[in-house]
Amino acid sequence: MNAEAVVNHLVDWLREKVAEAGADGVVVGVSGGVDSSVAAVIAKMAFPETVLGLMLPCESEFTDMIHGQLLLEKFKIPFRIVDLDNAYHALLTKYEAYIKLDGKQGQLMRANLKPRLRMTTLYYSAQGRNLLVIGTSNKSEIYMGYATKWGDNAVDLQLLGNLTKREVYELARYLRIPSVIINKAPSAGLWIGQTDENEMGFTYDDLEAYFRQEEIDPNIAKRIEQMHKQSEHKRNAVPIPEIPAAFKD
Repeated sequence: MNAEAVVNHLVDWLREKVAEAGADGVVVGVSGGVDSSVAAVIAKMAFPETVLGLMLPCESEFTDMIHGQLLLEKFKIPFRIVDLDNAYHALLTKYEAYIKLDGKQGQLMRANLKPRLRMTTLYYSAQGRNLLVIGTSNKSEIYMGYATKWGDNAVDLQLLGNLTKREVYELARYLRIPSVIINKAPSAGLWIGQTDENEMGFTYDDLEAYFRQEEIDPNIAKRIEQMHKQSEHKRNAVPIPEIPAAFKD
């Protein structure tokens, strides 16, 4: 992959889309992971004066916050830190007064509230500054539906949406993203110790091999296909029923 050409193309694309929207720049949530780091640096290249990075800790790993701030300071990206812990726990207290589930389903309910809180904060900040919200999901995550609906997939522009995880890493090395970010295990930050690959049940290398139509463990291939099918609703527009014309006469 020609990383320089891809980066320049994304910078041009970002400027074009922001201009079409009549916006002044972009805001990006920075988690301390490789995807948001790459997105933030490209956003800074496109809009040196009108980019905003938001760090939105919500029961987050402390090292992720250190890595996020390291990235933002290295590339001189203006940023704010909005701690969502109190808002998160206040909402949980209200919600769990009428519905509280234990086990895996309860864990996911509580975890998915975090990216939805981040989404509302990103849009609050964007609207006040006439900015667009940049997404940080990559092609691999989008294919698997590995995102929270109306959370981290609720954005204006999905900058990395046509790049696989491997390709994002290539861009990260080209952009000189700090090695501590590149080398750590990918995580959605849904809970302490959570990693993408443990959650999915296979590695990103497995998924890359599947995309290239190489031979992989049949059980892994089956799980990939199942996850893709079950997450179709995350990639489609909200369904709207057709009303037969005869019913309106």
